[in-house]
Amino acid sequence: MIRVFAICAALALAACGESGADAQEIPISMNGVAAKKLFGAKTGGSQQSPRPYGGYAKGCLAGGVQLPETGPTWQAMRLGRNRNWGHPETIDFIKTLSAKAARQPGWNGLYVGDISQPRGGPMLSGHRSHQMGLDVDIWMLPPKNLNLTRSQRENISSVSLRRSNGAFTNKSWSRAHHEIIKAAAQDSRVARIFVFPGAKVRMCNEESGDRSWLRKIRPWWGHHYHFHVRLKCPAGVRGCINQDPPPRGDGCKDAQSWVNNILNPPPPDPTAPKPKPRQDLTMANLPQQCVGVLQSP
Repeated sequence: MIRVFAICAALALAACGESGADAQEIPISMNGVAAKKLFGAKTGGSQQSPRPYGGYAKGCLAGGVQLPETGPTWQAMRLGRNRNWGHPETIDFIKTLSAKAARQPGWNGLYVGDISQPRGGPMLSGHRSHQMGLDVDIWMLPPKNLNLTRSQRENISSVSLRRSNGAFTNKSWSRAHHEIIKAAAQDSRVARIFVFPGAKVRMCNEESGDRSWLRKIRPWWGHHYHFHVRLKCPAGVRGCINQDPPPRGDGCKDAQSWVNNILNPPPPDPTAPKPKPRQDLTMANLPQQCVGVLQSP
C-alpha cells in the first residue's frame, strides 16, 4: 500500500486506509508549501496525456502543449512569464481564431497573452484562474507586426478600450473587435468570454443578426486591455469541472445594470461582510492528481 501522509485528511480521502492506497502520495516537502511556488518552478509540461484536472481557479494541467511563440497569424506575448501553455483544444482554438482575426481590416492576426503555466496550477502573480490550460487572454491591440522580437514582446503594451471606468468604449474600439469576439463566442468549445461592461453593452446595441452568442459575453471588472476566453472541459474528460452555464438570454439587461452602477454607484452596504484576505492554495486544496502532474518528468 502506498504510504499516505497526514495531509491525506486535508485531501478529504474517504478513509486514509484502503481507499488511500490509490491516492498519489504527497511528499513531506510539499506539505504546507504554497502550490504557486511548486507549479511556478516548472519550466516544461508533464510527460502525460493531455488532461485538465479540477476547476479553473483550483486545478492543474497534465500534458500541457506550448503555443509556438510565433505563427502565421499570432504571436505569444510576454514570453518571460512562460505562460503560453495550454490544453491542445486551447492551442487549436487560438490558431483557429487568429486566422479569422487576420481577415479583419487592420488585423494580421492576434497577440496572445497568458494561457497557463506549463503544468497549470496557481500562478506566482496575477490570475486566480488560468489553472487548467482552458483560459486564454487575447490582447485588444490589433497586430500589425507579427515579427516582434522577444524584447519587443516584453515591452509593448496592449491598448485600453474603456471610457468612463468601463461604462463606455473609447475611440480605439472598432467593428473588428466586435467581429473577433463574436467569432470566439460562436466557437462551440467556448463557455464564456469576459469583457468590460461597456463593450458588452455596445455589442448588444449594434448586433442586428443572431444574438445567441451574446449569452457567452459576460461583463467583468478589468478586461479592457484584453478579452478573456474560457473553454469548456473537453468532452469525456473526467476530473475536469465546468463552470455553471451563463443565465438564459443574451445578458444585455444585466450588462446595462453594470453600466448603470458604474455611472451611478449604489451607496455602500454597511451590513456587507468585509472580504476575507486570500489564502495561498496548497496541494491539499487541489485535486490529488495534481501531485502526479508535478512529479511527472
